[in-house]
Amino acid sequence: MSDTGGWTGPDPKDRPEDPTPPAGNPMPPAPPPPGAPYQQQGWGPRPGYGKPGVIPLRPLTVGEILDGAITTMRRHPALVFGSSAVVAVIGAVLQLLASRYLLPDVQTLQNLGPAATDQQIQDAALDVLGDTALITGVAVIITVLTQTFLSGFLTVVIGKAVLGKPVTFAEAMAEAKPRFLPLLGATIVYVLLVAAGSVLCLIPGIWLYTLFGLTTPALVLERAKVGQALSRSRQLVSGSWWRCFGILLLAGVIATVLQYLVDIPFSLGAGGTDVLTGEAVPAGWGALLLVAVGQVIAQTIVQPFVANTTALLYIDQRMRKEGMDLQLARAAGTA
Repeated sequence: MSDTGGWTGPDPKDRPEDPTPPAGNPMPPAPPPPGAPYQQQGWGPRPGYGKPGVIPLRPLTVGEILDGAITTMRRHPALVFGSSAVVAVIGAVLQLLASRYLLPDVQTLQNLGPAATDQQIQDAALDVLGDTALITGVAVIITVLTQTFLSGFLTVVIGKAVLGKPVTFAEAMAEAKPRFLPLLGATIVYVLLVAAGSVLCLIPGIWLYTLFGLTTPALVLERAKVGQALSRSRQLVSGSWWRCFGILLLAGVIATVLQYLVDIPFSLGAGGTDVLTGEAVPAGWGALLLVAVGQVIAQTIVQPFVANTTALLYIDQRMRKEGMDLQLARAAGTA
């Protein structure tokens, strides 16, 4: 972000000092050397620097992180929901086409009948599995591409919202656009790392998912390279893994519940069985379109919440470890 010099590491002279040290210690504690983690100074609660934007400029509680994510959506509805809706529509159209033309023909397998040979059943099953794997791969690629764009754009918006500064679509796009290609590379590396960890065992996948979960905001807000962003995420999460995991998990659970609540009515409306015979019927354009509409509405609401929560968690970790609250307060004009 240009308002904070690209969100680089804090200047040692910007680290807050306790204004009222106890008697017998007339000098405040010396600030840590450059690059050292921020350690709270003084003998009372960490002071804040007001609330110029969607969060108070001090280490945040879990509730404040979630509230900040929602407040950003309320204060910038056109930017947040507009960009999210466009991305969701593009993703839904691509997935709709993929579903329509690549959907496994399960009906063919069901119609083989008792006279079918084992070889015929095996060939039909393999065809269904191959089609399923193909459509799943296409869906993953579409999701990665669309969500990479949306996360990068919304991270710029949340950065401005923290400072309480207005932002237009053109301004946010101008800052986010140069980061899209590196962000895509970082996202691919991140997905591969988590996938590899999950294949070996679920626990390493979860550990890697959390350890590198702040890669996107680090890359966008610090204008870092792919390797630097991954390293920054690891540095910020280290020592706070359980807290970061809990917040990311909570955001994911909330998002999943919201998505299902929106998706269910559309899925029920689309049907999938013949009301007279009770047998499965092939999905037509109407049913697929109705499901796609539900997915668009759900993702328009859910994805900004997850992206905003991740970006605010990144900012919170920097305030906790690097004293960036004072740096932000000076950029916002409150210190």
